[in-house]
Amino acid sequence: MIMGTTHKVARTHRMNKIPITLALTLILLAVSGTALAQENMTILRSPAFDRHQRPPVPFVHDMHNAMAEIDDCAVCHHVYEDGVLMEYETSEDQPCSDCHPVDPQDGELGLMRAFHKRCITCHDRVDKGPLTCGGCHVKK
Repeated sequence: MIMGTTHKVARTHRMNKIPITLALTLILLAVSGTALAQENMTILRSPAFDRHQRPPVPFVHDMHNAMAEIDDCAVCHHVYEDGVLMEYETSEDQPCSDCHPVDPQDGELGLMRAFHKRCITCHDRVDKGPLTCGGCHVKK
């Protein structure tokens, strides 16, 4: 009888570990899923915007493109040479500030204006998305 009781105790002990193991696994999956989701989160922030009162824009790249049905990266990540749009070329491997300076000189399209022009022009054209400052720059 002692042997049967020991086996029953060991089995009960193992059974108690299953819910704990399952709970820990679910927590780990939830945390890792959140971490992976955060990789796609971008905060559009630059020194060009530090002078202003508005907060930076949270931008979920893949979700935005899926909702906007944008498949071509060059729609936003464009390349111009001598004022001519280079079709089938993208600038997705470089920051916008490589071409759009924070403090533009005469004739240059500055970083802040480039963001606003690109986003608002598209939102207005497709009649979707925010068009006001507070629509993108949400105060907490």
